[in-house]
Amino acid sequence: MKLRGLFKGALLLTLASLMVAALAVVGLLGFIYYNSQGGQNWDAPLQQLSQTLTCEEGDYTFSGEELLGEDRWAMLLSEEGQVVWSCRKPEELPDQYALTDVASFTRWYLRDYPVLCWVRQDGLLVVGSPKGSIWKHDIAMETPVLLQTPLWFLGFFLLALGSVLGVGWLASRHWFGQLQQTRDAARSHWIHGVSHDIRTPLSVVMGYAAQLEEDPALGPEARRRAGAIRAQSQVIRDLVNDLNLTMRLDWEMQPLRRELVQPAAFVRQTAADFLNGGMAQGFEVEIDLPSTPLPSIQGDPFLLRRALNNLLTNCVRHNAPGCPIRLGAGARQGQLVLWVEGGVLSRHESPPDGPALEEDGGAAHGTGLRLVAQIAAAHGGRAVFRAGAPYRCEIWLPLARQ
Repeated sequence: MKLRGLFKGALLLTLASLMVAALAVVGLLGFIYYNSQGGQNWDAPLQQLSQTLTCEEGDYTFSGEELLGEDRWAMLLSEEGQVVWSCRKPEELPDQYALTDVASFTRWYLRDYPVLCWVRQDGLLVVGSPKGSIWKHDIAMETPVLLQTPLWFLGFFLLALGSVLGVGWLASRHWFGQLQQTRDAARSHWIHGVSHDIRTPLSVVMGYAAQLEEDPALGPEARRRAGAIRAQSQVIRDLVNDLNLTMRLDWEMQPLRRELVQPAAFVRQTAADFLNGGMAQGFEVEIDLPSTPLPSIQGDPFLLRRALNNLLTNCVRHNAPGCPIRLGAGARQGQLVLWVEGGVLSRHESPPDGPALEEDGGAAHGTGLRLVAQIAAAHGGRAVFRAGAPYRCEIWLPLARQ
């Protein structure tokens, strides 16, 4: 759900950025078009304006007042720089110009008047506009630089687009992160509350069931039923504990209390605790350890023992009494392997007391196997689940650094 929300947010942000970029490009092209030949380009009618100025026997006739407009003016300079004709020429402008003056105002301004020039057979036609009405600038660049200009614009556009997307992605990630934290906190409080509310009545049920199971005044059948109630209550207690531990491992709330663990002693102690706990009644638990000493590991003994107990309990629950259960350890491929096997459990067949084991270790009967995988991952290792004959689970753990 979180990844899907991030993907939707990033997609919407990308579409919005592309729309803004497209509108910016269209607006820029429209601005250029409107202020060029498609709009109000001030030098567009210059050639037509020159054609409206005719000369017959030294007298000039001008018929281009409409093309010239109301605020512009024009004058014609001879080859000697003398003004031989003018229309609304400002009085402050002289009637004689040197060659240097012509070279200057053809490129820049004529006394702050923006002007354009058109070469005729009888001289130079100069058309000017009011001061401050037009910005005029002469641009010159090398041809390779001009050819690279589109690439520069494209690069700046992609950089701007990437910046917008990056900022939006960070913002959406922060927002979705806060949303996820709020939802996780609410779920955590709910799980803690439910677990706390279950423990008290469950302890009462287990206590009374244990008393009834040991009451000699009851018949064998009644005591057997009381024992079943106690055993199933213990199952519920283990599931609640697994749920809390799974939640803490998922959200990295469970600190690892690492210490040096000797595999052989750890396996023997785990098997002894499991047998003394009464869960293995009717089952044969065998320990398989190599004759050579095993290398040590750095791990949390409580979590590792919890993982092995879940595997052993899984064998007991899903197999009939009398089934042999083997617990062992070994060193393979530079890692320590803790393993439990026993019974026949196929992913295509439902075991006696629950659904079949999935290939990845997941099962619908609870969080036991998932918790084993989480504990292995928290130690930097992995869990391998092999369904078949016999059913086998392995926990691969990195060795301690010497």
